[in-house]
Amino acid sequence: MFNRRDALKFGAVGGVVLAVPTEQLLTSALGPSWTVTPFARDLPVPQVLRPHAVGPDADHYRLTVAEGTAEIVPGVRTRVLTYNGQFPGPTIMARQGRAARVTVENTLGVQTSVHLHGGNVAQDSDGHPLDAIDPGRSRTYHYPNSQRPGTLWYHDHAHHLEAEHVYRGLSGLYLIDEGWPSLRLPSGAHDVPLLFRDADLTGDGELRWELFGQGGRTMVLVNGVAQPRLKVRRRRYRLRLVNGANERPFRFRLSNGAQFTQLGSDGGLLGRPVQRSEITLWAAERADVVVDFAPYAEGTQIVLENADGEADSATRVLRFDVVGHPERDDSVIPETLAAVPAPRTPTVTRKVLLSFDPLAGFLINGKAYDPQRIDFTVKRGTTELWEITNLDTLLQVPHSLHLHLVQFRVLDRDGVRAPEWEAYPKDTVAVPPGSTVRILVTFDSRHTGIYPFHCHFLDHSSLAMMAQLRIVA
Repeated sequence: MFNRRDALKFGAVGGVVLAVPTEQLLTSALGPSWTVTPFARDLPVPQVLRPHAVGPDADHYRLTVAEGTAEIVPGVRTRVLTYNGQFPGPTIMARQGRAARVTVENTLGVQTSVHLHGGNVAQDSDGHPLDAIDPGRSRTYHYPNSQRPGTLWYHDHAHHLEAEHVYRGLSGLYLIDEGWPSLRLPSGAHDVPLLFRDADLTGDGELRWELFGQGGRTMVLVNGVAQPRLKVRRRRYRLRLVNGANERPFRFRLSNGAQFTQLGSDGGLLGRPVQRSEITLWAAERADVVVDFAPYAEGTQIVLENADGEADSATRVLRFDVVGHPERDDSVIPETLAAVPAPRTPTVTRKVLLSFDPLAGFLINGKAYDPQRIDFTVKRGTTELWEITNLDTLLQVPHSLHLHLVQFRVLDRDGVRAPEWEAYPKDTVAVPPGSTVRILVTFDSRHTGIYPFHCHFLDHSSLAMMAQLRIVA
């Protein structure tokens, strides 16, 4: 399976004294290098990728990984990494139950690997960090889409390179359509994907990259641009919120105090809609929401705010401009959205300890990542209870945990029951310093093999905060 030469030193960073990563929580003393006129630019919506071929059993897509440029701030071309020349990459609209085959060509001078985050896929299509595409080569990933519909995303996962590659642009959205006529949710132009991330630009407009550079990334981008605006009609809109940042959490709210109606979480639709005034997303988490603009007069301006922003460019991230007369709206928000499986009784309890050591790096259960080691062996079809504890209380380093292949149920955090919107379906969970989160994982996928689990603060996983489980029949 693994074709990366020498396993790139097995992912270890032993013996290297790392910089203390507390800067990921600090504000840059100098502030942003660039400023833009807020809300002077229309929100770009990533292009939907069309299949280059449609077969009897699958739709076929092509992605080319290449260097390119993007206009992150008006009038400045910034060098980025792209899928099909786009920043972020194009959106793949998949259909539940119909397979997609995505051929990826690597034109970079280094390896890349594509992981479908949230995908229920076979081992050889998972985008394992060491199952990489060499420069000048290509490979085809097979996505059966035999899973709960929802908002997934794809991104680079080449080990030691993933943090920089994602920061420079290698991510895009992958949406699995409900395909259920009974669910008349807002659709078409009224179903808007929003991929959020942060950036730090140098004086000449280049992306400044450094591990743990969170403190300087005080410009938040929405679909690749800073502080855009979106003209909305007087009706309901479905907004797919995706945190594509390396490390930054977002705490979203609407400037007029309006409510979000949350429909879905990481892995798809919730059991029922939930009203929320504020939504927090850590790196890689998603929320599928509806906002109703019908009550607002033409000319109303509502700002989507990140309550944790340290500068205007990281706080007022997107403005909705209400236009036109009231519009006929046939969309419906049903009282019941999707079936939620009943919790199963776990047969195994595992402890997962997240920590940082200045000599060994970021660790899971006291160990740096080694692709020759299997950390857990899991029997397919069983249910396990994982108790995840963040031991980094001295430096107050936050972590998250992402499991490949499966969705799980969050039970509680420090003994407090998880709220309905966080409970299920989840594939990434926030673990603040000093906290313990319990999750219930049912390995109900038909696939077996080796799959990673890791911190999705990508700077951490790049430096060995990753482990592996083997699923056996």
